Amino acid sequence: MSEEKWLAPEDKTKRLAVAATAAGVLVVLFLIVVLIIQFVQINVANAEREHLREEIERYEELIEKRQGELEYYESELWMYREAVKNGWTTP
Repeated sequence: MSEEKWLAPEDKTKRLAVAATAAGVLVVLFLIVVLIIQFVQINVANAEREHLREEIERYEELIEKRQGELEYYESELWMYREAVKNGWTTP
């Protein structure tokens, strides 16, 4: 017959306590790993957010700098000068 059937109740309790402790430690380790992964993902997302914020600021500065050029290119003066440069003559 098997030895487990003949173990004293104290031994069974000790085995159960050891198994529960081992399971608890494994659960805690798993949760710590998940927590570390989450922190890494949060840091990556924050870095990406900061990068995008910098890109938005850079593009906003470009838009402000080029606003005057846009108004010039949309003006009739620019169209007239380009037309003359391409061979158009005034009647």
